[in-house]
Amino acid sequence: MINDAVNHNDDNWDTDEDFGDLDEILDDDELDDEVDDGELDLAQRRTLRRVAGLSTELDDVSEVEYRQLRLERVVLVSVWTTGTQQDADNAMFELKALAQTAGSQVLEGLVQRRQKPDPATYVGRGKVDEVREVVLATGADTVICDGELSPAQLRTLEDRVGVKVVDRTALILDIFAQHAKSVEGKAQVELAQLNYLKQRLRGWGGNLSRQVGGRASGGAGIGGRGPGETKIETDRRRINHRISVLRSKLREMEGTRAIKRADRQRHRVPSVAIVGYTNAGKSSLLNRLTHAGVLVEDALFATLDPTTRRSTTADGRVFTLTDTVGFVRHLPTDLVEAFRSTLEETMDADLLLHVVDGSDADPIGQIDAVHRVLTEIGAADRPEQLVINKIDQADPDVLAVLMHQYPDALAVSARTGAGIDALQAKVEQRLPIPQTEISALLPWDRGDLVDRLHRESEMVSLEHQAGGTLITARVHADLAAQLAPYAQTAGQPR
Repeated sequence: MINDAVNHNDDNWDTDEDFGDLDEILDDDELDDEVDDGELDLAQRRTLRRVAGLSTELDDVSEVEYRQLRLERVVLVSVWTTGTQQDADNAMFELKALAQTAGSQVLEGLVQRRQKPDPATYVGRGKVDEVREVVLATGADTVICDGELSPAQLRTLEDRVGVKVVDRTALILDIFAQHAKSVEGKAQVELAQLNYLKQRLRGWGGNLSRQVGGRASGGAGIGGRGPGETKIETDRRRINHRISVLRSKLREMEGTRAIKRADRQRHRVPSVAIVGYTNAGKSSLLNRLTHAGVLVEDALFATLDPTTRRSTTADGRVFTLTDTVGFVRHLPTDLVEAFRSTLEETMDADLLLHVVDGSDADPIGQIDAVHRVLTEIGAADRPEQLVINKIDQADPDVLAVLMHQYPDALAVSARTGAGIDALQAKVEQRLPIPQTEISALLPWDRGDLVDRLHRESEMVSLEHQAGGTLITARVHADLAAQLAPYAQTAGQPR
């Protein structure tokens, strides 16, 4: 986990500064953009390439300020297996953003081109020594790898590099742990962390792998003998018990959420879920559409706990808008499983507003990553409306390409309000419309039915008469059954 994460002043961060006067340890050969199907060029496979622009060294930081910040100093390492060099660099800059969100100072970024990660050391065995040299030269505390490492890879890399090694999954889990606010969110994050941790327990020294049994070395003596188990086995057993407790708590919370969801479904309240890549502007869009007052922050995974707000269409129909947790490339499986109850809001939605950051370097990659996660959670068949956000910051050429490739998409800016009216009209148009048209004369004492018709139906006409309110509307079948005693047939006097 990334320790000592603290808030920082953005004015102190210079994200455009290069790596400084660090001696050239590694080659900086230009690599081909395309990956060949056959064996990679030998020179390319021997090169551990720097990614320019990743350093976040602090300028003019006094000793007192530095003691206050205490940011963890990290080196980023990635293995480039597929795609172009631009794809590899975009992935590294995303890893840099994740590391900064976790509260670390990025010193260096290294990429090796390989057909697949090394099963023992992630990067090539010879490249581990070069990573070690960079760690020593920069004074880094931690190495972050852009991939999910096996327990053996973590152990081997830590032993050879000599500092803490964190993979992408642990980094994302750490960010979630920092941002979780609700009881359910904290329980979900803890469950994902424990599932990740129990496969990666290791002993630091002989005492953690020593069994208490027989002669009971270490001075346990009389009263300490018995069948015994290793310390790691004890830790694993305690973790499994805690996982069982957390799952039980989450099932109870899931029941409460299911009751609320069933109540909305019983009253035929349509639901719209805002989904998309992390930091695409989903919370800003919810605030713009409903004045929800949800926290908006220019950071990855600022929103973890779903927020549902009520909204109405121009003709008075009620529907709900839900802001959901953001997705990311290679979202950890344990995290998806832990947040499954929260993501059920997405699976049951009548419409998905898929928000894309139009100013991102790879918006199409974001769209593909979100679609993969939606497929994984079983929401791929939901009606979807693509919304390209941040058009006030987007490159016009990139925006033109996106609109050409996705002609049904809507371009908006949640910050300035551009395109919001068109988006609201499109949402109202795509909400499910009741199919049964009925005309009913409701007595004055049935105001409850009039209220339901305003909230749940599409009104065609309304007329106040001496005997009550004559309403013609398109309604759902269950409401039509309740209106049947008051229905007006063709030719019936009014």
